Amino acid sequence: MRTARAGTEVRLARGYSAGPPRSHMPRLETIFIAAALITRADGRALLVRKRGTSAFMQAGGKLEPAEAAADALCRELSEELGLLVDPSVPVHLGRFSAPAANEPGCTAVAEVFHLQIETPIQAAAEIEEITWVDPQEAMVLPLAPLTRDHLLPLWISRSPAASTPPRRPWRDR
Repeated sequence: MRTARAGTEVRLARGYSAGPPRSHMPRLETIFIAAALITRADGRALLVRKRGTSAFMQAGGKLEPAEAAADALCRELSEELGLLVDPSVPVHLGRFSAPAANEPGCTAVAEVFHLQIETPIQAAAEIEEITWVDPQEAMVLPLAPLTRDHLLPLWISRSPAASTPPRRPWRDR
């Protein structure tokens, strides 16, 4: 077996190929975001849809360089929903990853927080539509992978019924 030179295909024993040189392979990008599982006392969860997209998801957005996740979340909630939240209020639920809904080939790694509100909110900035959903009925909507695969199932599993708020064992930090 010979050593490959830059820009050439690597050949393995018996003529098998390891594929094209890495420089020709698509790069998968990781996007770091903060997202909020926002609920009301009646157990409904807030979903948003960004302008020009079809998938519903949690409110939130990308972290700026060196920005703490809770700070990014509060900034995004203010921009997207006009919701002013102190960064110490949202309860951290964990880190989840899934294919990014609106950026093909990218993975979203989300620091997810829970926030229960009763304050009226309104779509702003890039948010075109907001809806309050019963998490068990939301699966009929077009959902972002993070929402569909992780966050709504988490909400359902933590609630004895979708119409009641979660129990407080989440506050483990």
